[in-house]
Amino acid sequence: MSSAKQDAVRDRIESELADPLDALGLDVEAVEITPAGKRRIVRVAVDKDGGVTLDDVADATRAVSDVLDGSDALGEMPYTLEVTSRGVDRPLTLPRHWRRNVDRLVKVTLTEGTVLTGRVTGSDQDTVTLDVDGQVREVPLADVAKALVQVEFNRKGRLPAGPAAQDQPAGLTAHDDDDEEGEA
Repeated sequence: MSSAKQDAVRDRIESELADPLDALGLDVEAVEITPAGKRRIVRVAVDKDGGVTLDDVADATRAVSDVLDGSDALGEMPYTLEVTSRGVDRPLTLPRHWRRNVDRLVKVTLTEGTVLTGRVTGSDQDTVTLDVDGQVREVPLADVAKALVQVEFNRKGRLPAGPAAQDQPAGLTAHDDDDEEGEA
């Protein structure tokens, strides 16, 4: 399949998924279609304010499956469906990405080449506000060439919320203990 045809199929699927996923409170972040032998893998990334739960992914999988089963966009070739959430390695490209990452550390490359690392303190449709080493920086989104969330394993000075917070060292949540045991 040609690249232009693949792009058209991906765009059509993304368009067909927008309303059903919006009804679930989810945004379509990406649709990828990759060949895998005699099949294709259709990956759909979803997101929402407050993060995506496993129940959200299950609901989205059913909705996406229903849409694809009722559509002729993929033709007759079989496919494997994967529905997932945005990972931390995904770039911040839309205003909603910035809004969903308030209080996160980000590395921003501006169009003129300057690189800033700072904490997102706010955003709107056109601008992001960063705390860069204690200095407030207002950055127009149009000036951002690339932006990625930085992973912080032991962020100092921030306690988790909830009743177990007094018993937890800074940077840990009540869920971190379970994850070390291999439980999700």
